[in-house]
Amino acid sequence: MEPRRVVVTGLGALTPIGNTLSTYWEGLLSGTSGAAPITYFDPTLFKTQFACELKGFDPLDHFDRKEARKYDRFAQYALVSVAEALEDAKLPVETIDKDRVGVIWGAGIGGLETFQNEVLNFAASNENPRFNPFFIPKMIADIAPGLISIKYGFRGPNFATVSACASASNAMIDALNYIRLGYADVMVTGGSEAGVTKAGIGGFNAMHALSKRNDDPKTASRPFDKERDGFVLGEGAGALILESYDHAVARGATIYAELAGGGLSADAYHMTAPHPEGLGATKVMENCLRDANVLPSEVDVINMHGTSTPLGDIAESNAIIKVFKEHAYTMNINSTKSMTGHLLGAAGAIEAIASIMAIKHSIVPPTINHETPDENIDSKINFTFGKAQKRNVDIALSNTFGFGGHNACVLFKKMN
Repeated sequence: MEPRRVVVTGLGALTPIGNTLSTYWEGLLSGTSGAAPITYFDPTLFKTQFACELKGFDPLDHFDRKEARKYDRFAQYALVSVAEALEDAKLPVETIDKDRVGVIWGAGIGGLETFQNEVLNFAASNENPRFNPFFIPKMIADIAPGLISIKYGFRGPNFATVSACASASNAMIDALNYIRLGYADVMVTGGSEAGVTKAGIGGFNAMHALSKRNDDPKTASRPFDKERDGFVLGEGAGALILESYDHAVARGATIYAELAGGGLSADAYHMTAPHPEGLGATKVMENCLRDANVLPSEVDVINMHGTSTPLGDIAESNAIIKVFKEHAYTMNINSTKSMTGHLLGAAGAIEAIASIMAIKHSIVPPTINHETPDENIDSKINFTFGKAQKRNVDIALSNTFGFGGHNACVLFKKMN
């Protein structure tokens, strides 16, 4: 059987620079930084005292008080972004064949805040073993797709992907293949994360992974800059509605783009560091292009993983040159993490959305905060520094790489 084409018909975003798809896109184009001092807890004793938190998000705007207490923030974020995406897609939820609609969702950690708070409460109670009855279901990463299916009655394939910062991209690729192979007509996919917690900041600080630019948080996420000193932790969610092309056309859906392919690979090298020669990054992009049946010379834009870490930015830049050769200098390449920070397991979702919107609007969001060139990164690459750049975008590629050496890459094409 010929694999079915898969298209994107709905988007939802909940990010540090905008709590809806439209405000997120506006924030990207304007070069807005989502970094600011942490407000969720007192960060005084931490080496890093800032993050990219959501702004003005109140769960009681979306859930009643009793319901909100049952969900960790990462699950709340998932439900909110999916609600927007379903509305955007105008999916007839009440009449659709719900056996043919599935949910595959990514989360790198899941309910970290729930786990942290339950352990802190246990330690403070003189080891009296009293735990919240919702502790386990609030914590597990697969509760997000479970809750989405329960809310809407979707009875198709349903599970979570967990591959650190590649989780949402893994979810999208799995969703793509389930539709391609005929197991579903519609898939709700994406990712969410709520890692801005004491445990999250403290844990990444212990790894020396986070920027410590406490005196100027807004410029701390500075991919490809010589003075970069680590990533900025972010939070939020992104949701995509995928459909088979025939299903979308039959119901008259508006199509954003085609999800034409996905690639996966492993560094097989180190727990947290990228392969120094960018081997996994090279292979994942090659695999993605092959899966999409696209030549390297046809790609217009790459949204890089681009975390603002000393080793990662170099390895990924070198991998792009290996794969695309001279064409690497004619593309636009950017890192939207310079604005949103790093959303961990949700990163792939909001960055895929940025790629899709670049196709739709023929404009590439910028990479902000670049001041000093790094002699180890090829200066001939167009990193879209400073301001958004207009260009026709027919094909956009988005990279995500996770601790453990997990690499995932997705490719979107303009619908002709």
